[in-house]
Amino acid sequence: MLYAILCYHQEDVVCSWSKEEDDAVMARLAPIQERLARQGKLGPVARLMPTTAATTLRKDRDPPLVIDGPFAETKEQLLGFYIVDCASLDEALEIARELGAANPGGAYELRPVALFNPATAPPEKATA
Repeated sequence: MLYAILCYHQEDVVCSWSKEEDDAVMARLAPIQERLARQGKLGPVARLMPTTAATTLRKDRDPPLVIDGPFAETKEQLLGFYIVDCASLDEALEIARELGAANPGGAYELRPVALFNPATAPPEKATA
């Protein structure tokens, strides 16, 4: 089963890290990512640009409204995500715990991923 591990944190805190602090967090995450890649469990990993770079399409009206910024104001923002291939939710939770130990603060939300268009998936996932 594919799981998305959505990474939430206070954007103002993360964006205030010095280059050295940011590099240290990335260095702590690297061994976990490398191990998951070797195990064939790691899919795409993305770090999102700040919400100030976001554009939202509000589709609750016709025509839809395009606005600058994120969809909603929240204390913690979605800063990135991992896609991992795990046998169970417990295994995905264990990975999230490891990531959390390397990058404290914020939260990880785990969601099973259903492939919307399996034709675009790697061949071994097309039948999932």
